[in-house]
Amino acid sequence: MNPYFWRMNQVPASLQKGDLIAIVAPAKAIEQEHVLFAKEFLEKAGFRVEIGENCLGNHHYFSGDEGQRLTDFQQALNHPEVKAILCARGGYGCVQLVDRINWAGQISEPKWIIGFSDVTYFHQRMQRHGIASIHGTMPLNFQQNSEEALSTLLASIQGNAMDFTWKGTALNKLGKANGKLIGGNLSILYALLGTDDQVDYSDSILYIEDVGEPIYAIDRMFYALSKAGILDRIKGLLVGGMTNLTDSAVPFGKRYEEVVLSHFDYRNIPIAFDFPAGHIDDNRALILGTQVTFRVGENECSLRS
Repeated sequence: MNPYFWRMNQVPASLQKGDLIAIVAPAKAIEQEHVLFAKEFLEKAGFRVEIGENCLGNHHYFSGDEGQRLTDFQQALNHPEVKAILCARGGYGCVQLVDRINWAGQISEPKWIIGFSDVTYFHQRMQRHGIASIHGTMPLNFQQNSEEALSTLLASIQGNAMDFTWKGTALNKLGKANGKLIGGNLSILYALLGTDDQVDYSDSILYIEDVGEPIYAIDRMFYALSKAGILDRIKGLLVGGMTNLTDSAVPFGKRYEEVVLSHFDYRNIPIAFDFPAGHIDDNRALILGTQVTFRVGENECSLRS
C-alpha cells in the first residue's frame, strides 16, 4: 500500500488579498532587481510579501550556504502567516535541502510551494506526500513573462481551476484521459528514479519540460522511464517547452518529438506537444497533484481540472 495514500490530493488553502507570500532562494543566487520587481508585482495584486533574509545573498554559485538557504525555507514553512512560498529561481541546489527540511508542518497544514526547473525536487516531495503544488514562473522571469504566465500564477494561488486550450500538432497522439497531474523538469524526474522521492506514476497525466539537453539525452531519459515501468502506468503525456535542445556533432537523426514518440509505439495514450509551460516566457501555471481531464484533438488540446 502506498504509505501516503491517506494524504492524497491535499490542496493548500486559497490565498486572499492581504495574505503573506514569502520569496526565498533555495538554489542559485539571484539579482536584487528581479526579486524587487516580483515583490512589487505581487503587492500590486493585493498580497503582502516577505523576502527571505538570505534571498539576495551570494555564496559561490548559490544565494547562501546550505544552512542559510535551509533557514530561509524553514522559516517560511514555519511562519504562521505565510500562505505561499515562491522560489526566486532554479539553477541547482534544492536537492541539497529537501531531506534537511522539516516537512511536518507542511504535511499537517500545507502551503503553496511555487516554482519550476530545480524546484521539481520540492514538487516531487509534495507529490509523495499527496500535497498539491504549483509549477509556475519565478521572480527571475517575471519581467519577461507573458501576461498569461503571471495571470495564471495569480489564479492558481487564489483557487481558480485550470482551464487551458492550445493548438494541436500533427505529431500529437489523439485521445482523452483523466488522472492526477504530476511531473516537472524531465532531467530531475530522471535523477529521482529509484530514490525515495520517486512518486507513484499510476493513473497520472505526466507533464515534462526541459532546457539545454542533447537530443540523445532525451532518448536516454525516456529509456530509463520505460525500463522503470513508468510509461506503462501513465494515462497521458503532456510535453511543455523543450528549450534550446542541442544535437551531437554527428546528428542524432531525429527531432525530439520523434524521440519521445518512439517510446510509445505500443502504448496507446494521448500525447500533446507544445504546452505553454517550462523554460519559456509564456510559462503558464500548472497545479500539480490535482485531478485533470486531458484531451488531445486534431486541432485543439485541452487540460482542465
